Amino acid sequence: MSAADEILDIVDEHDQVVGQSPRGEAYARGLRHRCVFIQARDADGRLFVHRRTPTKLVFPSLYDMWVGGVVGAGESYDDAALREAEEELGVSGLPKPAFLFKFLYDGGARRSWWSAVYEVRCELPVSPQVEEVAWHDFLTEDEVERRLTEWEWVPDGLDAYARLRAHRAAG
Repeated sequence: MSAADEILDIVDEHDQVVGQSPRGEAYARGLRHRCVFIQARDADGRLFVHRRTPTKLVFPSLYDMWVGGVVGAGESYDDAALREAEEELGVSGLPKPAFLFKFLYDGGARRSWWSAVYEVRCELPVSPQVEEVAWHDFLTEDEVERRLTEWEWVPDGLDAYARLRAHRAAG
């Protein structure tokens, strides 16, 4: 099954399931669905940063400071967070990602999804999926901040990053 054929729950503005759709159709029709964002840090506290492959359905070839993806039909945010983190990092046996908060992303142009934000410590050697990740490294927070204006980042990831900084500042 291709990524475009994966079945997603379609949700309303209150994150209640109102239907199901293949991912490709959900993207094409701008149907609201669910996603997870996981901030992965190594043993030294550096952030996993990567560049998406040019074949990605959404935001190809852009940089991202999150691992994650869509939540499958009937799947919980927590289960999706662990699955996506292990898949994208190419590891197994990660600790359960810690849930931080949830928000409704609205990027305009019919790009809207409920987004659950998590964090996880990955002390295992990573081997990211070549279908998903064109380049990767662990960067310090200062390095990420410096690159925010130098690299082209996924817009939903930038939004999640800004919300995470505000969430942490609010304590």
